[in-house]
Amino acid sequence: MSEIFKKKSRKKKRIKSRIPFRLNFLFFIVFLLFAALILQLAHLQIAEKNKFDAEINSTDTKTETKNVQRGMIYDSTGKVLVANNASRAITYTKPLSVTTTKMYQIANRLVNVADFNTASLTASNKADYYLAIPAHLKQVERAVKKQSGKLSNSELYRQEVAYVKKHKLTQGYTSKQKQAALVYSKMNGAYALSTVYLKYSGVSDQEMARVGENLTELPGVKIGTSWSRNYPNGKSVKSVIGTVTSHKQGLPSDQINSLLAEGYSRDDSVGSSYIESRYENVLKGTKSIITLETQNNKITKEVKTYGGKRGDNLVLTINANFQQQVQKIIKAAVKNNAGSNPYLVGGYAVVMNPNTGGIYALAGVSRNLETGKISENALGAINQSFVMGSVVKGATVMGGLLSGAITPDNNTMTDMPIKLKGTATKASWFNKTGAEDMSLTAEDALMVSSNSYMMQLAMREGGFQYRENAGLDLPTSIFSKLRGYFKQFGLGVKTGIDIPGEASGFEGPANQKNIGKALDLSFGNYDSYTTLQLAQYISTIANGGYRLQPHILQAIRSSNSNGTLGRTVYEFEPNVLNVVEATSAQWNVVKTGFWDVVHGTSSMRTGTVLTDVKPAVAAKTGTAETFHGSTETETDSVVTYAPYKNPKVVIAVAFPGMASGNSTHISTETPKSIYSAFWGTVESNK
Repeated sequence: MSEIFKKKSRKKKRIKSRIPFRLNFLFFIVFLLFAALILQLAHLQIAEKNKFDAEINSTDTKTETKNVQRGMIYDSTGKVLVANNASRAITYTKPLSVTTTKMYQIANRLVNVADFNTASLTASNKADYYLAIPAHLKQVERAVKKQSGKLSNSELYRQEVAYVKKHKLTQGYTSKQKQAALVYSKMNGAYALSTVYLKYSGVSDQEMARVGENLTELPGVKIGTSWSRNYPNGKSVKSVIGTVTSHKQGLPSDQINSLLAEGYSRDDSVGSSYIESRYENVLKGTKSIITLETQNNKITKEVKTYGGKRGDNLVLTINANFQQQVQKIIKAAVKNNAGSNPYLVGGYAVVMNPNTGGIYALAGVSRNLETGKISENALGAINQSFVMGSVVKGATVMGGLLSGAITPDNNTMTDMPIKLKGTATKASWFNKTGAEDMSLTAEDALMVSSNSYMMQLAMREGGFQYRENAGLDLPTSIFSKLRGYFKQFGLGVKTGIDIPGEASGFEGPANQKNIGKALDLSFGNYDSYTTLQLAQYISTIANGGYRLQPHILQAIRSSNSNGTLGRTVYEFEPNVLNVVEATSAQWNVVKTGFWDVVHGTSSMRTGTVLTDVKPAVAAKTGTAETFHGSTETETDSVVTYAPYKNPKVVIAVAFPGMASGNSTHISTETPKSIYSAFWGTVESNK
């Protein structure tokens, strides 16, 4: 019994001795695990710190932009001149990081669900597509390096493209491969996160559905909207308004870098000429903004942070109906007179408000002398300059008054042929031989358009007392003196109109060799001016001395939610460029002379065709002696304003290349028709 008890006691002792061992072993394991955890934490915090810092830093926020509708353009009556057509489009937003192989695959998939016009596909596009296949690239690269040795990356690729073209490796491409090559070129040419149009019009319902069903296999591809310009009331003012580039044309090559820096995409539409270009910043609007959260060059979240704002609208000073009428009047005048005037190169007209500078109409046509074809060229009124003739004599007389060469009460001179030593005789149109010598006041000289009076006035201003057969002794400063007065009226300087491309005219040499030309300058037969400069000049006379900036923009207005014109954002205020500081008595001399051109008592007055125009007008005609080769021609011109006592409108017209001595009255009949259209369309004459 005692033996059994002893055995049990020994067994219990053995069990008790095993328990501490097991606990110790367990604690040891736990210790090792904690030690391993601490070591791992230390490794992560110390050894792997740079790696995890880099990963954290790779998280970024970027922005993607989307196009908005361009602002519209209206005439002064609220009629839409330029609107927008909306079209469904297929777009591609290039990811932050994408391989050429991936884009190649997307292009191939996309052409299986939509059709693309390959008219613009180039050999270089096909070569790029060919080289997007790694095996092709390696093969061509080996061949090029074998021939040319070591090259820079850009030069290497350029030669690879040339190699593909030379060896016609893309010959035999199927229709789908050509389409894929075009799509790939557009995708490859985009910047990261920029959106380009793969197809900007003609997306059918079926194509839209098929693309939508396959978007998961076409990363970056979306269905969007593209905008193009349309002209609901005809294109009669398109030559003034200008154009917008198509998506196919993309950004103008001479502005591409600056426009890309401003946030444009390569295939964005942008104003490329005239009003569309001048007011691009107003019309373009602001693109919508999508904020992209990225990590390791992968987009993790998209948030539309700004919905964008469509462009503001332009309201012009032009009256569309009146513009069309004036354009037709000018075209008809050129067409009807071309037969008897073979060197007539065109006709131009500007109709302007003399109190604000607002342009009511800007019209013109050019005529091809070889074919006789007449084409619209309204902008010729601001960028084509011609020797205009006697229309400038109002500025000559005012210059004489301001210089003190004559006064309002003492300005009589005798019209006579001017005969100077070594110079051909220069005379007025009505007194070539001296048989019609007569005393003229300044007003009379304007009425009958005396060249002799203006030449004598210029000689007085230059300090030379005219004597028959004497040598002309004038300082060359006479040129700048005469031109200085002319420029106060806008003749020979840019008018400041808010349309790009304005010409400043042309000045002839002002040296002693050409000193006799100063006399020609005095009566408008030396320097050349634009039709718009004539309009600014006659406006300055009509309003009593204020040279106003001509403008075609009346206001900038936002859009209401229903698309109608919204609030006024900006309204043009008349801008006085300079003031001709003359007394009322001095102005009366010039204005009376212009009145007498039309309503005077002399049978030699030059504006008789305008006598019966109501309300009564003032005017000055011009006939400049010109040449086409060795054939004598002339520019026929007129400046005029109405009503005489409270001017509301001025008209300037010019017809260069008319036959010398013609009797068509084209320059006075034309404004007569324009006045009729103006009072019937723009304002009442009552």
